[in-house]
Amino acid sequence: MTLSLHILILGHGEMGHAMEYLLKDRHTFAIWEQFPQSNYPYTTLEQSAPLADIVLFCLPVNPHREVTQRIAPLLKRNCLCVSIAKGLDESGKTAAQIFAENLPAHQPYALLYGPMISEEIRAGRSAFAQLGCHDLAAFHVMQAAFNHTKLYIEHTVDIAGISWAVILKNVYAMAFGMADELQLGDNVRGYLATAALQELNQITQVMGGQAGSPYRLAGLGDLITTATSESSHHHELGRKLAREETDGISGEGPHTLKMIKQHRLLSTENYRLFQLIGEIVQNPRNVRSKFDDYFKQTFQHPPQN
Repeated sequence: MTLSLHILILGHGEMGHAMEYLLKDRHTFAIWEQFPQSNYPYTTLEQSAPLADIVLFCLPVNPHREVTQRIAPLLKRNCLCVSIAKGLDESGKTAAQIFAENLPAHQPYALLYGPMISEEIRAGRSAFAQLGCHDLAAFHVMQAAFNHTKLYIEHTVDIAGISWAVILKNVYAMAFGMADELQLGDNVRGYLATAALQELNQITQVMGGQAGSPYRLAGLGDLITTATSESSHHHELGRKLAREETDGISGEGPHTLKMIKQHRLLSTENYRLFQLIGEIVQNPRNVRSKFDDYFKQTFQHPPQN
């Protein structure tokens, strides 16, 4: 039996287009765009939110609070809200925290995180993600939405773990761009992968996640994709920083560093690679020397865990 769902896509950027590509042949869908700039027949929230079985937040995290508050009174009781946002808002909150604070207690929500490059999805290639949600009913709804596509989804209840893994991986991905720009070599890339994962595993547990969560799709999977893809924004940011460029250094990774510091979300002194990246983002000078000093300090004086 083929299930046809009503799906509302919020945002028509790269991932909004990818979701449209995946869903258009099977489901009834509408797209809402906050700042429409084309003749596309966009919907209004008032028109489409009450009909939706699933609302896909293909938006940056910052508009989530306002949009969630607008649609919450309009939604059906069992409508599933799903975010793909991989950042922190200006108050230092994750998409999951924003949903929890602004949706009614009965409203199901989920997070969809993993290696999902929009261009590859729209080219008909495979993509992979974890769906973080509290119960299997929400997972089964998402399975029904995408079971005819090449977006393969697995379930986890570790919402905090995948949220922080996918957010922090943008910070660590910049280190790979720095190393590649400086031609530090394949050995360094291999080391960075293990060091980043070790710190991700430690930090996600501090933030309420489960041990080992970063070794799945939202952490390791998305880190490898972001750290090695030629089209990766954060890999390119790392290259720019290694060239000591300061213009155009923006994105979820730098913003995450800023929010963690501003809101004191994490004591970073035990996470040396995280500290190194933060120092370089703040002051991209003598980057090669900073890497050399980091390696020496890490191996001559290992952190006490």
